[in-house]
Amino acid sequence: MLMDNPPPHSSIMPAERAFSKAVIENILGMPFSANNRVRLLKSGQETFQEILDCIKAARRIICIEFYIFKDDDTGKKVAGLLKRKAGEGVSIYLLYDHFGSFLTSRRFWMDLRKKGVEIRASHPFRWSAPRGYLYRDHKKLLVIDGEKAFVGGFNIADEYHGYLRKRRKTWRDTGIYLEGPIASTLLNIFRKSWKTWKGGLIQWKAAHRPAHQQGVPVIPVFANSRRARSRMRRLLIYSIRNARKQILITTAYFTPGIRIQRALVRAARRGVSLKLLLPGESDVLSVFYAGRAYYTKLLKAGIEIYNYQGSVLHSKTAVFDDCWSIIGSTNLDIQSLRRNEESNVGILDTGFAKQMIDTFYSDLENSVRIDPETWARRPIYRKILEKFFYLVLKKL
Repeated sequence: MLMDNPPPHSSIMPAERAFSKAVIENILGMPFSANNRVRLLKSGQETFQEILDCIKAARRIICIEFYIFKDDDTGKKVAGLLKRKAGEGVSIYLLYDHFGSFLTSRRFWMDLRKKGVEIRASHPFRWSAPRGYLYRDHKKLLVIDGEKAFVGGFNIADEYHGYLRKRRKTWRDTGIYLEGPIASTLLNIFRKSWKTWKGGLIQWKAAHRPAHQQGVPVIPVFANSRRARSRMRRLLIYSIRNARKQILITTAYFTPGIRIQRALVRAARRGVSLKLLLPGESDVLSVFYAGRAYYTKLLKAGIEIYNYQGSVLHSKTAVFDDCWSIIGSTNLDIQSLRRNEESNVGILDTGFAKQMIDTFYSDLENSVRIDPETWARRPIYRKILEKFFYLVLKKL
């Protein structure tokens, strides 16, 4: 197993010289939210324990928006708490993606509705526009009382929680807990999505609470429209182009567009240490093989590629130098970058970036680095599969 040691953080250029807060705000069309508490969630058990605890403590409103909400043990446990909180008078709004949660039973949703939970489905299938079913709400967002929020790559299902009865592998995912003014901003974003899917007006007035005086600046990186997806892509390209020392990217699905691909290659060629952590196995074989069709070009540019082992990698994170981090639901693939609605947050803070860097290098301990010479000698049938799925996905 070949790995590099993490570079010393002190050798990386300071945040204010590498990235511009004003430029990031201009790209996204919204300001940073200052003075927030944030906590990186690096395991399913940690993430869901925090989620369950926060739902139990909710007093006024719970807003939930997930691509997948299963009716398995984890889904039933979360649903049971939601029904209990609804009985206590807490307003609960649940938005799920029709395709992502297609296998969740109607009885499950009906039971939640009977207990007072408001529910809507996004992007339902329509015979009049079947191609529209390619567009999905891939967001993962939970907001409680406009004060606490969760964003990340996880969905509501056993494989993300980390306990499975059958002999199936759990998933390696990453989330983030946010507390402070950013939670109110995220609630307002949810309200717009809820209205889009005919959920009606959510009456809400934020309670005045003092911000955390030593918190960090956070900015939403959401894609709720074609224009917002364009802004998200611009931000990714800006971030790659402005990195001076290091880029660390983890993604579950990897089929980047030509502009992002070129930006990655040019960053490596100008001397940036660029590492990609990608799955060693995947639940979507077409994207898995199509993504590997990019390896040769990236390896030739000097980009280090690692394949995660032991669990199914599902995290979507990026850290640039020692200061600018993005974490959420967006993969570096065609579906996320061109079609999906996505939820991410950006954090401009060296302390949080250090946590991201440490987590990345910890994941490398469970990964295998792709050796260019060995890669060139891979079996011919794999090359055929890579080329085939690359061409198929490119035409979709």
